[in-house]
Amino acid sequence: MSRICDLTGKVAITGNHVSHSNRKTKRKFYPNLQVKKFIIPETGEVIKLKVSTSALRTINKVGITEAIKRVIKKGTL
Repeated sequence: MSRICDLTGKVAITGNHVSHSNRKTKRKFYPNLQVKKFIIPETGEVIKLKVSTSALRTINKVGITEAIKRVIKKGTL
């Protein structure tokens, strides 16, 4: 199960742990993903998406159908 947002396409990025002695070791920064169920009001269909919290804010603001339309228009879905 990959850690990719279904709407925004956010993925993990890499960086470094930096210790007190300034030693650097590789680490990953994962997106804050949540699994949520959404009801599409036009069709009454229930879909289950793994979305980032920033995508949740967008869905709350514009609605699930508009958010999906934006993703399709952008071409990331």
